[in-house]
Amino acid sequence: MLKKLTEMKKEREDEIAEFVTHISTLKHIEVKDTDCATIELDMDLKDPSSKIFLYKDGVMVPFTIEDSEEQKHNLKQIGKKYVFTIKNLGSGDAGLYSVDVGGVNVFSTDFKVPEVDFAVKIKEVKAEEREDALFQCVLTAPLNELKWYGKSAPLTHGEKFEISVSEDKLIHKLIVRDCLPLDGGIYAAVAGIKSCNAFLIVEDPGVHFHAGLSDCKVVVGEAAELECKVSREDCVGIWYKDGNELSSSEGITITKDGTFHRLKIHKVTEEFAGKYKFEADGRKTESVIAVEDPPRFSAADLEAFKTPVTVKKGHKATFKLPYIGRDPIKIQWYLEGEELSDEGNIKLEHSEGCTRLLLNKLQRKDSGEVKIKLKNEFGTVEACSQLNVLDKPTPPMGPVEVVEANSSVIDIKWRAPKDSGGCKIDNYILERQQVGRNTWKKVGPIGPEATYRDSDVDLGKRYCYRIRVETEMGTSEQMETDDIQAGTKAYPGPPSAPKVVTAFKDCITLSWSPPSDTGGTNILGYNCEKRKKGSNLWGQVNPHDDMIKGKQYAVKDVVEGMEYEFRVTAINNSGAGEFSTPSEFVFARDPKKPPGKVIDFKVTDSTYTTLSLGWTNPKDIEGVEDEAKGYFVEVRPAENTEWDRCNSNPTALNFYTVRGLKSMAMYWVRVIATNDGGEGQPQELDNYILAMPPPVRPRFTDAKIKSFMVVRAGNSARFNINFEASPWPEVTWLKDGVPVSKKVTISNAEGNSQLLITSAERSDTGIYTIVVKNIVGQESFSIEIRVTDEPKPPGPVEIDENVPGTVTISWSASPDEKRDDRLHYMVMKRDSSKRTWHTVADHIFNNRFTACNIMPGREYNFRVYAKNDMGSSKPSESPKWLITAKKEKFTVKIPAPKVCDLQCPPRFLVPLKLHTAPQGYECYMSCAIKGDPTPHVTWLRNNISLNTNTNYFISNTCGVCSLLILRVGPKDCGEYKIVAENSMGRAECSTKLTVRE
Repeated sequence: MLKKLTEMKKEREDEIAEFVTHISTLKHIEVKDTDCATIELDMDLKDPSSKIFLYKDGVMVPFTIEDSEEQKHNLKQIGKKYVFTIKNLGSGDAGLYSVDVGGVNVFSTDFKVPEVDFAVKIKEVKAEEREDALFQCVLTAPLNELKWYGKSAPLTHGEKFEISVSEDKLIHKLIVRDCLPLDGGIYAAVAGIKSCNAFLIVEDPGVHFHAGLSDCKVVVGEAAELECKVSREDCVGIWYKDGNELSSSEGITITKDGTFHRLKIHKVTEEFAGKYKFEADGRKTESVIAVEDPPRFSAADLEAFKTPVTVKKGHKATFKLPYIGRDPIKIQWYLEGEELSDEGNIKLEHSEGCTRLLLNKLQRKDSGEVKIKLKNEFGTVEACSQLNVLDKPTPPMGPVEVVEANSSVIDIKWRAPKDSGGCKIDNYILERQQVGRNTWKKVGPIGPEATYRDSDVDLGKRYCYRIRVETEMGTSEQMETDDIQAGTKAYPGPPSAPKVVTAFKDCITLSWSPPSDTGGTNILGYNCEKRKKGSNLWGQVNPHDDMIKGKQYAVKDVVEGMEYEFRVTAINNSGAGEFSTPSEFVFARDPKKPPGKVIDFKVTDSTYTTLSLGWTNPKDIEGVEDEAKGYFVEVRPAENTEWDRCNSNPTALNFYTVRGLKSMAMYWVRVIATNDGGEGQPQELDNYILAMPPPVRPRFTDAKIKSFMVVRAGNSARFNINFEASPWPEVTWLKDGVPVSKKVTISNAEGNSQLLITSAERSDTGIYTIVVKNIVGQESFSIEIRVTDEPKPPGPVEIDENVPGTVTISWSASPDEKRDDRLHYMVMKRDSSKRTWHTVADHIFNNRFTACNIMPGREYNFRVYAKNDMGSSKPSESPKWLITAKKEKFTVKIPAPKVCDLQCPPRFLVPLKLHTAPQGYECYMSCAIKGDPTPHVTWLRNNISLNTNTNYFISNTCGVCSLLILRVGPKDCGEYKIVAENSMGRAECSTKLTVRE
């Protein structure tokens, strides 16, 4: 189906391409303020002489090429732009308009005409310059928005034009903000095909201000300037301060530059604060100058304060800084962010225009940033300086690192002290002790470098060192090292596994990283070994007397086509250490060429979120395209230009499933083959793919679907049905051929639909049909849902004898008979010779029944039950029926007795039969048994005795054994067995009962 849609789209594009090279800027039909409508489109025709046609609702519309007052439809061409105009609009102009070129449709637009007119049209508005103008109209019918035009240009809502509509959508307003002379002209409102227009007249009010005065805040000592712009250059104005006229004087300059009027204050003091006004031609503009006096420092004083202060431990330091600003000023001093107060060794002194901080008995820990912060009602100012307190340095930081320790030298290094006391380090003072002796030998000072090479050592002896720091403030405490032995061999650890940098048929280049454990001495070089794949022998690749100095080596002793692995070992003064982990196996051959494009790339399966792809390996062309080792899959949504890679690592398989797609979205897909030589050219699918499963005709998937359902009135009726279809089908439920009512709840999910009647009534009985339809086809299924209840019993029962030996039982209909077409009756009988009731008739659809074999002298009782799909009603019982038997005289002739042995073991004359009974109906089982003495009969279900179970009616009359179940249920299913026993033997017979709905 997708392929067919793509072909249809391509056919249409090909048809248009026969006449049109390019088409764009398709504007749908639009009503203008000149009571006309236009259709615009840009077309680049292959043949300028191609005929253009206009159709309305499929009927060709004649038009003129030039603008004509008489012709209703016109076409105007400006370069590549084609504009169709429809004049004198009316309600009959609504319809579907199409533009064809050479018999091929290139554009269609639907023109709808709302039935609306102007109840009140817009009227002429006069507004003074810089004022707002309001246009207002009232419509005869609600309309969400109007089209407003100003001098034939469409207007949009913004700062200049405010467009609004009332809640009832009848009153529409246009406000033109801040009118200028150029805003004057004709304004129009268009509603549907109706329009109205009116003039906006902007009147000149004389002198006015284009830019008025604005309030400002000025710091004491700075300059301030007020400026306003008037509408005319010949305007003369007057400046006022607090109501008093101003003129140019010492400290104030008033100037005029065309339409600009300025007042400049050269150096502001507090007396210049106040309300200023400029007045011209009876109009005025005002502003307020607020003079502020925040705290501040002079540049020289601030620069002097920033100079760091350095003192020795135990001495004092003073910080002083003058300031200016209006009182009251809050002064705060900080040391390393902590506010200082006047106590202990800290003194704070404040005088008019100056503040001073005195710090006594300073310690090294007091070093840090000193900050002053001044604040008044106008602002805050800060300044920072540094305090550096000098002291003795702390000891050097350990642990000491042994760079080299052999038979002739011990080379150690350490870290500088944590705190040098604020001074640079002059020297490190070293002392050495041979372990086992009590004396220390001075071997320093050695300078400011934190390293020492001791060459005066004896092989195998152990030494300990003391190290102190020396600065201009004194000498630190000592740091003592651990014992260090001279001349002990310590081999380096293994380097990292070699990595292959490049591989060619005659040379393989390797690189590695040095070992983390150097054995306490410097690494002098490396040895490298190689081994062929499958061999156990390692061979050194560098000469035995020439170690590798760097961390990279080119192995040239290789055979083309062979596969090798490599390992390296580090060498220090003690010798060669452990070998590294071997490298990966690498072939001695020239680099591979990237593979070619994959073959037979296709879509194997798809869903709404996944896409399964398959392909064949690309061809292997020696020297041009090598064998592919893996593949990358990339997708690109139709609206994007960038490809997204689906798998970060190449897959070696020839199939892949793309997941996480958007349902029904369009994607382009491609596969890129890769190997050691790089990535090959991508192979794309010819067409884009829709994220949807392959087209599948709707099909119901349930193995057995019920076609009939009985529901008790008041209960809920629920029916689920599963199906498969692609694309998404439309699911419709019908009741007796018409759509279901709102009472029925339909829930549709993927591959499933559910019908739910929450509280079923008898009126809900009917045939419900589900129709599943998509573009491939449709399928339907019907189920009969019967809503019923246990019936009410029949009316009174009467008995009448019309024929000797028979009685006719008649009864009044059950009240439910008229509304339940499946209701029927059952008649049961009991006579005085038996204690049990048994059914004599069932499925009676009238109100009469004739019972036969009525014996005189016996008393009969009859019961009538109403039955339907839900079960049986309570019985209606007849009056007793008795026919008196006439006694006749008879003579008994007793024959001569014969001696006869009739004893025999039990034997079944008539065995049990298989039974299948509907749920809710009765089931009657019987068999005939012969035996002397009379056998004892036991009934069993699933090997459990039923003789004492009152739910079953069991009888044994003259060898005829019967079992009656009045209302069969699922619990009654199973195997039934009858066992007959006497002194002569035993016999069994069994059957099975199946209950169906």
